[in-house]
Amino acid sequence: MTFLKNIRLGLLHVAVAVTLVPITGVLNRIMIHELGFLPTLVAALIVIPYLLSPAQVWIGQYSDHHPLWGYRRTPYIAAGILLCAGGASLTPWAALLMDSNFWLGLLASVLVFLAWGVGFNLAVVSYLSLASDLSEEYQRSSTIAVMWFMMITSVIVTAILTGRALDEYSHEKLIQVFMVCGGASLALGTLGLVGLEPRNATVTLGERHSTKEAIGAVIANPHARFFFVYLMLMLASILGQDVLLEPFGAVAFGMSVRETTQLTAIWGASTLVALLLQGMLLSRFMSKKSGATLGGTIAALGLFLIALSGMLHYQPLFVPAIALLGFGTGIATTTNLALMLDMTTPEKVGLFIGAWGVADSSARGLGNLLAGGVRDVVGRVLMSDLSGYVTVFFLESLMLCVALFMLRRIDVSAFRNDQVSMTQLIAVIGDA
Repeated sequence: MTFLKNIRLGLLHVAVAVTLVPITGVLNRIMIHELGFLPTLVAALIVIPYLLSPAQVWIGQYSDHHPLWGYRRTPYIAAGILLCAGGASLTPWAALLMDSNFWLGLLASVLVFLAWGVGFNLAVVSYLSLASDLSEEYQRSSTIAVMWFMMITSVIVTAILTGRALDEYSHEKLIQVFMVCGGASLALGTLGLVGLEPRNATVTLGERHSTKEAIGAVIANPHARFFFVYLMLMLASILGQDVLLEPFGAVAFGMSVRETTQLTAIWGASTLVALLLQGMLLSRFMSKKSGATLGGTIAALGLFLIALSGMLHYQPLFVPAIALLGFGTGIATTTNLALMLDMTTPEKVGLFIGAWGVADSSARGLGNLLAGGVRDVVGRVLMSDLSGYVTVFFLESLMLCVALFMLRRIDVSAFRNDQVSMTQLIAVIGDA
């Protein structure tokens, strides 16, 4: 696959990311802080894409066997980006409607967030499948690396531009910014997609498995079960702050909409630096488990300092803590992805990758929902919203420490030995 095709695949990834940033970096803060909605409700709407993610298995299999107009992936990607951009563009309108007419606005919010979530999953699984179709096996690591780099860069740029556009906040400006982001998503998606996939191309289809089969493969191996729990705990700890970080900045330090939007850019820039550092330098000197431990430790420290900054009302500590969280997330992401790939066997790659995908999406959704719920309960009991936020960040730091303790017991070689033993046992039973 040529470098230009790789860039165009990256544009598809960027097109989806451009719709994600204003929702998780702007609208969450507006709905919680300015409009006064419960964080649990906001989290429930924002995590819809992750709750729908098990459908990606079915979507992938369906697009494999049902090409449209001679294209196996293009129509599904186009429909996904259209739903994603359109649904995301309407989310601020629905949120503002909920402020004036709660039940009607809630119905509208569920519908537009659902459209965004369906589009998100439809586009993601389809363009990742297209990336697999267009690249040879030895090229896929670099293909995904380019797509990931472009996505993180787009997150930073989008956060900076939306923050500047909302320097003087108003409801009208909010709706305009989301419409522009939706239009940019459609433009980037069109630029990347048109003519990318050859028509009537012959594709070798890999074996796909249901979510039930993927979970079954994990349950059958105790080491895989342990890694699954570790992965969910680690991801929920690191990513559970997505919905709360911006409103926390507003409550704890009185930050403006522009200032809290820039927090996404700081987090993204730190993550990007860590990804580059890990790929070019640290991976040469550290094992995967050591790298995962380092990344998790830095992220846990970042979460602890975020909580401490709120408890002490000390804003100069807040931004460096976010940078630490992003840096630790970058290192933890790459090293745990490598560990995840190690926790597979050649004959069951599809099954285990599917299971780790379920862990990722489930952890993101549950982490955000639990964070919103804890913030609401603690805030009401202590009659202090700030105390609710601080408690969430302290708990996430503690959860990450528990995950790091679990990491010490993960043994890739023992996992593979168990898989070999099980395969031999099945063969003996079959011969009998």
